[in-house]
Amino acid sequence: MAGDKHLPVSPALSATILVAAALYFGSSVFAPVAVSLFVIAIVWPLQKALESRIPRLVALLLTLAATAAVIFSFGWLITWGLGAVGRWLIANIGRFYAIYELTAEWLDGHGIFLSNQIGERFNVLALVRMFQDIALRINGLVGFSVMVLIFTMLGLLEVGDFKRKLQTLRHGLSGERLLEMTTSIARKFRKYALVRTGASILTGVVIWGFTLALNIELAAAWGVIAFALNYIPVIGPLIATVLPTLFTAAQFESWQMAVIVFLGLNVIQFVIGSYLEPRFSGSALAVSPFVVVLAVFLWTFLWGIPGAFIGVPVTIAMLSACELNPATRWIAALLSGPSSEKT
Repeated sequence: MAGDKHLPVSPALSATILVAAALYFGSSVFAPVAVSLFVIAIVWPLQKALESRIPRLVALLLTLAATAAVIFSFGWLITWGLGAVGRWLIANIGRFYAIYELTAEWLDGHGIFLSNQIGERFNVLALVRMFQDIALRINGLVGFSVMVLIFTMLGLLEVGDFKRKLQTLRHGLSGERLLEMTTSIARKFRKYALVRTGASILTGVVIWGFTLALNIELAAAWGVIAFALNYIPVIGPLIATVLPTLFTAAQFESWQMAVIVFLGLNVIQFVIGSYLEPRFSGSALAVSPFVVVLAVFLWTFLWGIPGAFIGVPVTIAMLSACELNPATRWIAALLSGPSSEKT
């Protein structure tokens, strides 16, 4: 009977679902491994340079110490920035209620009756719980960072042997092609990290100076938060724009200054993120904006906060692998963005 017919399931679709399920349920293993591979690609030149001058194990210890210092300094900055914002929020909750009353009155005067719905959710405990949840998530990343360092140490010990194994590989995909692919991906990872870090530092410094010039409280915290969130494309800059805007409205108990801050932050984010950064990254890191947003949401869903930070590098690696394979080169061409390099 026609009703008994079943639609065929594509093997590729089935494989994709199984892989996604494995990545989701195995996130405690796959996420730190992915981050450690990204870290290995970045720090390997340092490890290699040190090995040429000092014993290998000493070089490894120095590389791991530098990596740990960077990771935990980054975490400390985020914790300090969010902590300062959380303390200011608790100390000035009355200002938020004041701006809420003004906003609700304005909306009601224009026939938009949302005060009851917003009021049910706008309370001190909800805001405090939100920051407590963020703090717990950040504290939970300490164990994650230790796992990343362990995998990084093991990986750095294997890089040399891995290269030699690829050079002697003779079955299936040639070792030369695999070596070319991993080398290309590592090079792109280093360029991505360099460009993204430079853009993040510049964004943080400019936002700090901008908010300080306008006498916005927590200027240093907003600069630090903008620096950290800039590592999460699209979503991070959006959060780093909305949060200072809301807190500015509460500080001045008016939306006039908040609008100025909102517009100024958008200009800063646009100039650095959409003009300067693409000019330095060039076509090698060009990815479709739609793919970037999809990658951030997808990997955040699969791996949480680490996925938000590592999602775009993982996508770059996947597109690089597709680009070096003639059978899948069309995928890389379809999902890559236009080059921003100009002569």
